[in-house]
Amino acid sequence: MTHTSDIQRPPKEIIDGLAHIGSATAAGELSRLGIRDPQIRGPLPYSAGKTVVGPALTLQFMPKREDQYGQDEYADPEKQLHRHVLYHTQPGDVVVVDARGDLGSGVFGEMMLTYFKGRGGAGVVIDGCIRDYPKAKDLGLGLWLRGVTPNFHTQTNIMPFAVNVPVACSNVLVIPGDIIVADDDGVVVVPVKLAPELLAKASEHHDWEEFSKIKLSEGGDLRKYYPLRDDARAEYEEWRKTNQ
Repeated sequence: MTHTSDIQRPPKEIIDGLAHIGSATAAGELSRLGIRDPQIRGPLPYSAGKTVVGPALTLQFMPKREDQYGQDEYADPEKQLHRHVLYHTQPGDVVVVDARGDLGSGVFGEMMLTYFKGRGGAGVVIDGCIRDYPKAKDLGLGLWLRGVTPNFHTQTNIMPFAVNVPVACSNVLVIPGDIIVADDDGVVVVPVKLAPELLAKASEHHDWEEFSKIKLSEGGDLRKYYPLRDDARAEYEEWRKTNQ
């Protein structure tokens, strides 16, 4: 089992900037920057209306083998590696879990998620399940999950294997420190090296869409305002100047 050192987090101003753009804009602009499909499919929003943007801590599960992982839930808890990913939590972090799409394993329950929330954690993206959902949903965390289950982790067919290593969450590469943008549209992975350029392009995109939305709500011509046509550019620039 592998347990690596803490991650290198992106600058706070990048996180704060991306918090305003949403997963749909992030996905669209990333595709123009060469990341064809940055969406983690599988985990669905279980915390309606919640938006989370933050660096990824990662947890990798593997098929369980009994000589590597015992059956007693509480015997020597510190050998249970899924606890250790939470020890790295800093405010705003997102835990991304490759749980192999297993629908019968409760990766975290109410107690673990309460600890994560208390450390400032923002949300979890799990290609698998949590347990204690009726209580966990009230913690205020962002939850993107395959599903929920009454089972705890040692009842099932997978075992936590590595912390803060590259993982394949729903067959999408997530590297520790990558930025997760998650909302009701889904979950998008932003490679750190592309984040500054994404932020610049997405901010511009967000601005002209806001302008276009106003024009369309007033009965403006769809052909002129979406996407923004050249003969609407001067009008947009004037709007932007007065609405900075």
